[in-house]
Amino acid sequence: MGRAFEFRKARKFKRWAQMAKTFTRIGKDIVIAIKEAGPDPETNAKLRAVMQNAKAANMPKENVERAIKKASSKDTSDFKEVLFEGYAPHGIAILVETATDNNNRTVANIRSYFNKCNGSLGTSGSVEFMFDHTCNFKINKEGIDPEELELDLIDFGAEEVFEEEDGILIYGSFTSFGALQKELESRNFEIISSGFERIPQVTKKLTPEEEADVEKLLERIEEDDDVQNVYHSMEYSDSDE
Repeated sequence: MGRAFEFRKARKFKRWAQMAKTFTRIGKDIVIAIKEAGPDPETNAKLRAVMQNAKAANMPKENVERAIKKASSKDTSDFKEVLFEGYAPHGIAILVETATDNNNRTVANIRSYFNKCNGSLGTSGSVEFMFDHTCNFKINKEGIDPEELELDLIDFGAEEVFEEEDGILIYGSFTSFGALQKELESRNFEIISSGFERIPQVTKKLTPEEEADVEKLLERIEEDDDVQNVYHSMEYSDSDE
């Protein structure tokens, strides 16, 4: 298996699935998608993807409809996607994806988390190059051979395909999202969820004490309402799995 598989396995048992902000993040994604291409999922591929993710997260249908209606209003604030880069203690690279309607507030908050936890907020481009920006799709695996599917999708940008208990995962580069989405939909595959992730090219193993220092910063960042996703280059110890 490749790096996407190992990255996915590592994330499954950590905080990512435990964050209580899933519905809030999806709500912001709906606003961003609608502001970009309108409220009709038939003509808005990004909105279709967000709605699939909402279903996968068991977000009630009425919540999704309410979010779409609210996002379609001219009075709804625009959310700007801003990427922050920096270092946690012990040389761990961190990327923070945010969606904010007040950039000054978000910048001040993120900077304070790094400062208070002995990290350092970097400049644009200081850390991003250490991560591969990828897209991913999870589809229903019934009747599908992952190896055959990988061969079929290589021409559309698939780089890694592997099976999980609840579906088949397809990974490709960030720029391959549209082509892969279109091909999967044309084959009438059931897309359970989709999205983007940043996979560290190199990870660093720390002692348990050093891990705790990094965790302190990660937890502070993830509690912020403007934060959508956090990625880092720390390699978790086997005891965490």
